[in-house]
Amino acid sequence: MRTRWIVYLGVAMLAGAVGGALLAPAPVGAVAREIIELQRDVTLLLQGQRDLQRTVDEKHVVEKTLLDQSLDAISKLNTAMGSMQKTVQDMQANSGSHLDTMSTQVQGLADNLEDVKARLAKINQQLAETQSTVQSLDSKLSGGTPGPGPGGAAAGSSGPAPSADVLYSNGLRDTTGGKYDLARQEFQDYLRYYPTTDLASNAQFYLGEIDYAQKQYKEAVGEYDKVITNYPKSFKMATARLKKGMALLELGQKASAIRELREVVRRYPGTEEERRARAKLHEVGAAPATR
Repeated sequence: MRTRWIVYLGVAMLAGAVGGALLAPAPVGAVAREIIELQRDVTLLLQGQRDLQRTVDEKHVVEKTLLDQSLDAISKLNTAMGSMQKTVQDMQANSGSHLDTMSTQVQGLADNLEDVKARLAKINQQLAETQSTVQSLDSKLSGGTPGPGPGGAAAGSSGPAPSADVLYSNGLRDTTGGKYDLARQEFQDYLRYYPTTDLASNAQFYLGEIDYAQKQYKEAVGEYDKVITNYPKSFKMATARLKKGMALLELGQKASAIRELREVVRRYPGTEEERRARAKLHEVGAAPATR
């Protein structure tokens, strides 16, 4: 636009000069020279306009090329992102069926470690119990009056109570090995003889796990409830609530299950149990509890 005005101005100047030359009493040679100079200036202006237009056209072509390349790159990026998202969804779908099994295995490893710590802490107690048992047997052989067996076995029992460590270890081993009926009896014996030890809540929890593994979900809910009610300080509390919610889902009691899973999210933030509870709530189309 500016160049066009310059051209107009040049033409006007040329016309003015010609008119002035015709009207003014200037020499003919001087007028002709001015006309030639003005013509040259107009020619230069027109050439500059053409150069400017060519430059604009070239820049437009470059910008259009860059725009096309950008759009193509964005299209390829969207395609790649879509493919990646599908891959992630496929991986989640394939791994989702194994998530509960993996979590249970990890939990089992953690339990084993906790059990080892507890057993090491009770070695002295077990040695004392063993010594007491030996003394009791010696007393029977010598015709004396036997003292109470380890673990405080009730009077009238056929013999001393089994070792707490042996009962618990056998129950855990048989649960892992799928010998559920035997493991159930061992954990029930543990609770009968040792209801107040540090591992009593674990034994109660594993009774629920045995029922859950055998798809006896109603019985499993009852066993998990005993953990929640009888052992409020148990480190199995979060897992017991989680598994109770999952058992309720299996029973078709969706409302109660959602309520239990939301309690896990609310009470145990940042734990593996909270993560699994959120995943299960999402699976059944329920929002997690608000804190």
